[in-house]
Parts: sequence; C-alpha cells; structure tokens
Amino acid sequence: MGKRNRKIIITIDGYSSCGKSTFAKAIATELKYIYIDSGAMYRAVTLFALRHGLVTGGVADEERILGAMPEISISFRPDLETGFPATYLNGEKVEREIRDREVSNNVSPVSTIAGVRARLVELQRAMGEGGGVVMDGRDIGTVVFPDAELKIFMTARPGVRAQRRYLELVSKGLPADREAVVKNITDRDRIDSSREASPLRRAGDAVILDNSDMTPEEQMVWFRELYQRRMNES
Repeated sequence: MGKRNRKIIITIDGYSSCGKSTFAKAIATELKYIYIDSGAMYRAVTLFALRHGLVTGGVADEERILGAMPEISISFRPDLETGFPATYLNGEKVEREIRDREVSNNVSPVSTIAGVRARLVELQRAMGEGGGVVMDGRDIGTVVFPDAELKIFMTARPGVRAQRRYLELVSKGLPADREAVVKNITDRDRIDSSREASPLRRAGDAVILDNSDMTPEEQMVWFRELYQRRMNES
C-alpha cells in the first residue's frame, strides 16, 4: 500500500473544552477515517453510575462501579442527523444525556478509577485495530496508542475554553452558568493532571496545537500541512 493510501492512527489529546472532538470529527470526515470519542465513553459510564446511584456529589463508589462494569456496553453508531457517530449506552442513544452538567460534574471522579480506565482502554484499542482511526481524549497518545503515527496535543487559554464550553451548552439548549462552567473546567484540569491512573500529559512525540486564536478552518489548514509532512516522512 502506498504512503498516501496507508491508513494510520491519529491521536488528539489535550485539555477539556479545547474543541478536540470537533477537530477530530473534521479530520475523520476529510480522511474518511473512523472517529472514536473516548471522552464520550467515560461520560457514558458516568451516566450509568448516576442513574444507579453509584456517584453523587462528585464522590464515586469505586467498588460498586467496578462491579457494574460488566453490565455496561458502549458503542458508536452512525447518526443520520449529524453525519457523525452517536454514543449508545446499553443500546440507548445517549449523545445528549452525556453532555449535561450533572455528567460533566461527575465524570472526573469516575474516570480516575483505574479499573474503569483499564477496561475502556481495552475497548479503545480493539476499536483502533487496523488503523484508519482518529481518537480524541486525555491519554490516547500516551496510554491507548503510544505507537500512533501522528499525535496532536491541544491546548487553549482557560478563559477561551470556558467561553467555548458555555456557548456549546447554550447552543444545545442545556442549562449554562458561566461561573459553574469556569469552575468545572478548573476542577477537571486539576483532577485530570493529578490523577494516579493515566494522568493528562503530552506525549514526547506529540505536536502541540494552541488553538486559542484559531478558527476551525485555520486548524484544518494547520492539520493538512502536518499530515502531509508526516506521511511523506514515514
């Protein structure tokens, strides 16, 4: 298979509300790759935990959540409305439910559970077998696919990220409070960076993208140049 036709694994890690999912979806669409939203998988587990009283007020019942993991099935299916894969939890489409504030406020304590991360990493690796995959998250380039051919680490100023998250919630008709959004992002940065299991960190061979002052179109121009260089090098 020629260089240009070879399908690789592309990882996009970084801080919350940097637009990782939007960027990853755009890349997957352009390259005709499969897009996998790893963050949605953690949110789906969190939604399950909330529904079953396994996490309340930011405190997760680790033992019970781990015991429930065999009952949790997560899959992605094409959404005809958006053109992108939608998240399904035990056969139920939960793309909207996993984005609400309650899930956002509880996803970090659930995602810090080592057993939860280990199980989801197994699923993510299985989904990425064979290449042709774009996956975004917090530890994709460091833990899930450390040998990925192209790794990107996204960052942006905290104020920019908070504004983006606020506008996203408003656009979806979800409850939005600016102060609560800022606190959520600050808390998630602290928890994600300090957790024992797979803390947020940049892979040594990842390319940094600070998109604080970039439009989605400018990000894609940046990506195309990077992608062509990487494919020509390999």
